[in-house]
Amino acid sequence: MISESFAEGSSWIHGIDPRLRATGAVAYAVVVAVSYDFKALFVALVLSLFLALSARLDWRAVGRRLMAPAVFLLLLWAVLPWSYEGDALAALGPLTVTRQGVTLCAQISLKTVCLMLAFMALVATMTVDTLGHALNRLRLPDKMVHLLLITYRYLFVIEQEYQRLVRAMKIRNFHPKTNLHSYRTYAYLVGMLFVRASERARRVHNAMICRGFNGRFVSLREFPPNPRNQLFAIGFSFFLVLLATLEWMK
Repeated sequence: MISESFAEGSSWIHGIDPRLRATGAVAYAVVVAVSYDFKALFVALVLSLFLALSARLDWRAVGRRLMAPAVFLLLLWAVLPWSYEGDALAALGPLTVTRQGVTLCAQISLKTVCLMLAFMALVATMTVDTLGHALNRLRLPDKMVHLLLITYRYLFVIEQEYQRLVRAMKIRNFHPKTNLHSYRTYAYLVGMLFVRASERARRVHNAMICRGFNGRFVSLREFPPNPRNQLFAIGFSFFLVLLATLEWMK
C-alpha cells in the first residue's frame, strides 16, 4: 500500500539525521511557500534538483509521483491565465490571457515542483517509523506520533481485511453493476470493514495494556552524531537565508 522505495538507498542524504531532514523540509516548505520572486524560485529549483540527485532517487519513480500534481497544474494553466484579471498578454479568440495570470501559474508550478522534489529527497528517504521516532525526538505531542505510527502499522491490516471481504464477494459470484443491489453490497462492505477495524482496535488496545503499555513507544533507533549533520545544517541554512534574502530584496 505505502511504497518506501526511496528509503532503501545508501546516499549521503540517507545518512543525515532524520530530525535534521524533517526540520529542514518544514523550514524549506515555509520559505518557498512565501516566495514569489523568480530568482528565489529558480534557486530553490536548483537546490531541490541537487537534493534529488544527491539522494540518488529513481527518476522514473519521481516522474510517477509528479503525475498527480502535474494534472492539477495542467488544469491550473488551462483556467487561470484567462480568468485572472490583469494586463492583456495575448488574445485567443474571445479569451484574453493576462500577464498576471501566467505569472501566478508559473510561480505555483515552480513551488510545486520544488517542494515535491525536496520532500522526496529529504522525507521520503526515511521509513515512516523512522519519521515517527524522529518527530518524537523533536518533542512533538506523543499522541500525534502514536497516531502516525499506529495508522501506518494497521493500514496494511485493514487492507488485508478489505481484500478478504472482496474475495468473499467474488466467491459468491458478485458482479458490480449500477443497481441498488450493488450499492447495498458496497455499503455492507464498508460497514463490515469499519466493524472489523473497530474490533481489531479493541483487541490491540487490550493487548497493549496487558503488555504494560504506559503511553510511550520505546524506540531502539539511535541518531548518533555525524560530521555530515553539521555540514548539512550549515549548508541548508545558508540556502534558506539566501532564498529569504532574494525574496526580501525584491
